[in-house]
Amino acid sequence: MDLKYNSEKQNRIDERIKMDSATRVRLATSADWAVIADYNSGLALETEGKTLDASTIAAGVQTLLANPQHGRYFVACVGDKIVGQIMHTREWSDWRNGEIWWLQSVYVAPEHRRCGVFRALFRHLEKLAESTPNVIGLRLYAEEHNSKAFEAYRSLGLVHAGYVVMERFFAC
Repeated sequence: MDLKYNSEKQNRIDERIKMDSATRVRLATSADWAVIADYNSGLALETEGKTLDASTIAAGVQTLLANPQHGRYFVACVGDKIVGQIMHTREWSDWRNGEIWWLQSVYVAPEHRRCGVFRALFRHLEKLAESTPNVIGLRLYAEEHNSKAFEAYRSLGLVHAGYVVMERFFAC
C-alpha cells in the first residue's frame, strides 16, 4: 500500500514538474486584473487572516496596471493559465543614488507551489532590474510569521536587511 501511495505521489509530482517546466513569465496586462485581484485577496487571507474589500482591491490593481510609473505586475503562466504573480514598485535611495525595486503581492497558486514558479518570477524580475540603468537592488517585506516565504527568499540570495517596517494609514 505504501509503495502504491508513493508511486502515485511521485506521479503527481512528476506531472507538476512537467507542467511547471513550461512556465513562462510575462508583463501583466489590463485583461489580467481579475486574477491578480483574486490572488491578492487569497494572499491577504492566507498570510495575514485579512479579508480585503473586493472593490478596493479591484480598483487598486486596475490603477497600477494602467499607471506603470507606480509599479508593474508580472505573471507566471502555464499554458494560458496564470499560476503566479509578482509586483514591483520603485523607491529612490538618496544614500545609494539609485532606484530600489520593492517586490510585493507575491503569490503562487497552491497547486503550483514548490515547482519553481516563484523562482521563475523572481529571476525574471531580477534580470530585468539588473539590466535597467539606475536600479541598484531588490527589496521585499514579508509577514513576520511566514517561514515558508522566508525560506524561499533566502534560497534566492535575499538576506534580512535589519529593518522593521512601521506604518500609519490615513482614513479614506
